[in-house]
Amino acid sequence: MLTYKELIELREKLASGEISLELAKAQYWKDFKEGQRSWHTKDWKERRCEFIKCKCEICSSNETLTLQHLSHPKKFSEHLTEVTKIYAKDYIDSNPEIDKSELRNYILKNYDYFPAPLCPNCQSRKPNKRIRKVPQYFCTECRHEFDETITKSLDELISTFYKNEEAIEVLDKCFVSNDGWKNKHNLSSIRYWLQRQRTKNQDAEAIEKKAFLLYLNDNIKYLSFEDTITACKKCASTFDLYNMELCPKCKAYYKGVQYPTCVQCLPEDKRKTALEKTELGKQMHELHKGLGID
Repeated sequence: MLTYKELIELREKLASGEISLELAKAQYWKDFKEGQRSWHTKDWKERRCEFIKCKCEICSSNETLTLQHLSHPKKFSEHLTEVTKIYAKDYIDSNPEIDKSELRNYILKNYDYFPAPLCPNCQSRKPNKRIRKVPQYFCTECRHEFDETITKSLDELISTFYKNEEAIEVLDKCFVSNDGWKNKHNLSSIRYWLQRQRTKNQDAEAIEKKAFLLYLNDNIKYLSFEDTITACKKCASTFDLYNMELCPKCKAYYKGVQYPTCVQCLPEDKRKTALEKTELGKQMHELHKGLGID
């Protein structure tokens, strides 16, 4: 695992073009071990001494102190997704049109089409299917009864989409990706993924380089202890596990980080309401637990 200074040097070399993206990635992942953490390294422990204070900045305790990070690095895949979205938007803004035949071929290659059933009389979508009565189908729009529905072909649906993207029939998520995810899409979202794929094909290296630089920046910030406070074990674990911190008013009870004070420090009327809600929540939890649905 690279040290803090080595990470900064790697980022500068990549940003300036002194080394390639592939070499930068190879240097970063070299000797990387699964489960290895930065705070286990000698570099971390040595620099930690420069930043950690003599008491908890939350409760003033001096027992079992640690550096508590208030933010954490994103995964490289998360940065890659975000950067790809930005590039895709720029590409779509400058290249909004997609040839009809190209969209059709992309669908045939990547999706299975499950057309919505239609009434043969008025082409109303999804007529009622009856279990016991015959004919089996009943259209609530035109009151027509029939045994067999009709469907629109892929070409018909695409033609409708190119005429009116807001037409009700093209909003159906009737396309299922034929990969392992089996995601459902409509024509609008399929067009987006086609344009996004074009973007990735056109700017793959630029996208990956920008994402990797952001990833390095995130890790450099984390190792710099820039966004940290000194916290005791109790305050640190309460923040990490429950997203709670010590109430700044009473310094005795913990509160959710989104609230200004703890329940005990609320005005009497609000405190009573909050305690009643808490008690009701406990009772519901016990009830669900007793019924085996918790």
